[in-house]
Amino acid sequence: MGLFDIFKKKEERKENQESRILLAMPMFVNGDRYELNAIVDHLKNYWNLAVTDIDGDDETAILNIDDEKVAIAFMPIAIPIEDITGTAQYAYNWPTVLDEVKNSTGHSIVSVLSGTKTDAERFKLLSKILHSILTTSNSIGIYQGSQTLLIPKEQYLESAENLKNDATPVNLWVYIGLRESEEGNSVYTYGLSAFGKLEMEIINSKLGLEELYDFIYNICAYVINSNVTFKDGETLGYTAEQKINITLSKGQLVDGQTLKLEM
Repeated sequence: MGLFDIFKKKEERKENQESRILLAMPMFVNGDRYELNAIVDHLKNYWNLAVTDIDGDDETAILNIDDEKVAIAFMPIAIPIEDITGTAQYAYNWPTVLDEVKNSTGHSIVSVLSGTKTDAERFKLLSKILHSILTTSNSIGIYQGSQTLLIPKEQYLESAENLKNDATPVNLWVYIGLRESEEGNSVYTYGLSAFGKLEMEIINSKLGLEELYDFIYNICAYVINSNVTFKDGETLGYTAEQKINITLSKGQLVDGQTLKLEM
């Protein structure tokens, strides 16, 4: 069990519950693009995934990967710059993204369609597919608008490699925002809703941003892997002695209701 099991019991898995479609867009410049056969070979040989029922070509394809239906399509146009610009203002991990996408000539749309696997399993599959696309092409990086994520190629490849060791690459699935102010440091999530969870915030803490980032990253990994739902009035911590209060209230840095962790 995880570090926080003494504070929260694992929820029961809901069998046969349909998940929502997952979307991501690898971006290409200077006329580059992917090759379907290369992606399929990499998925089979590197990730040891079963790829069957392939219907399509380098333009559009529907295929079954690890018993999930996946669609891959190539679009010979850039992602609308207003979408990239809106997300780029939050992309502290890719400060040069707007300069790099100036020469964008196309992108692909990768969709993991509705299925019966858990959200975590389906996000892992999405990341493996994107890893294979990045490895076998000259894509410059990934745009995931639903999670406000722009991730450069090398960072994505490095983080996705963690899946080989059953680690959880939270930064590929959830945006972790950082804010500094005179009142203190704040951190928040954007993307936990894709796992059916409330977003989390730590507001005006005296702790450093790096420490806050690492803490909420680990909390996100625990929530995703163990499929737990924290509730108003509960506590969590790394040890039995550490008790971090959880309160539910209107989000300060994220829309809607969020869980505040008092640190």
